[in-house]
Amino acid sequence: MKNNGPILELRGVSKYYGSTAALHDINLEVENGEFLTLLGPSGCGKTTILRLFSGFESPSKGDVLLNGKVINDIVPEKRQLNTVFQNYALFPHMSVQDNVSFGLRMQKRPKAEINSRVQEVLRMVHLEDFATRMPAQLSGGQQQRVAIARAVVMNPMVLLLDEPFSALDFKLRKQMQFEIKHLQRQLGITFIFVTHDQEEAFAMSDRVVVMNQGYIEQSGSPQEIYEEPENLFVARFVGEINILEATILEVQEMGQYLADIDGVTFPLRTRREFAVGEKVLLLLRPEDLKVYRPHDEDLEGPHLYGRINETVYKGATVDLTITLTSGKKIQAAEFFNEDDADINYNRGERVAVNWVAGWEVVLDDAGE
Repeated sequence: MKNNGPILELRGVSKYYGSTAALHDINLEVENGEFLTLLGPSGCGKTTILRLFSGFESPSKGDVLLNGKVINDIVPEKRQLNTVFQNYALFPHMSVQDNVSFGLRMQKRPKAEINSRVQEVLRMVHLEDFATRMPAQLSGGQQQRVAIARAVVMNPMVLLLDEPFSALDFKLRKQMQFEIKHLQRQLGITFIFVTHDQEEAFAMSDRVVVMNQGYIEQSGSPQEIYEEPENLFVARFVGEINILEATILEVQEMGQYLADIDGVTFPLRTRREFAVGEKVLLLLRPEDLKVYRPHDEDLEGPHLYGRINETVYKGATVDLTITLTSGKKIQAAEFFNEDDADINYNRGERVAVNWVAGWEVVLDDAGE
């Protein structure tokens, strides 16, 4: 990933549709050569940001910048940005080659240049043998690659992708994720990708921006978003999460605490500051929990007791639903080894649960 400063930027951008706010005072920088994904539920504002970048919408307040210059009033075709839409928007009466060359022909480029560039991008997306086909003769994945080739052939500074995999089946989505990421590295240009699928976002992105109700909740690497969520919305949106209530009993060294969880004292580690008596929330991913039988020799340190509610075999893992003594249900994921009989738990079986200190995320009781 290149680091030559932001190629695109939103400064204090808000967007209103009548009295409804789609974006609230957004500040966002996109680095040159970055694969950035805008992630969030429907209606969170991610597509609005894409349309502001592309020029199909104008900000109600604030500025959109390209290479440090304000482009609020620049029409889409003058922005050196190209968009790949959900429905691909191919011309059904044109061949693959004519679809890809359309923009260059509108620019009245020399015929030899057009042919050379079209052949190059068709090779890049593995469609050189489909140049004379019509869109109706192509699969969904092939149509999507034509749409990408049509955008790439214009040599954009930034490629914007608005949920381009939404119409594809699961297997093809996986394949296209790999191909798009490979293409982005090959081209070395900035990609901005919009999706509501967190697994898709994590698989492809250098950086993920999580959005909710017109606000940016968190921005960071996929690992940071998953392992260090800044609030409950992010934690819940990007995967399964267990939430335990605790009370701070003792403040030790910087970032280290003792806390009461259901009458048991646990050590906690966090960069956040809390006071004695303060109510906090512990966030733990299912794979962070360690499950033991009560008499296991390696059961050490503080732990909570519970009973197995349900087991689901998933090949690599066995997913467990456990009801703690307090009545709270939690999820645990044990990595499966077919030679290991210890994770063949029975419904109703009593177990003990704990985790490695520092694996938890600690938030104040407000959480959101």
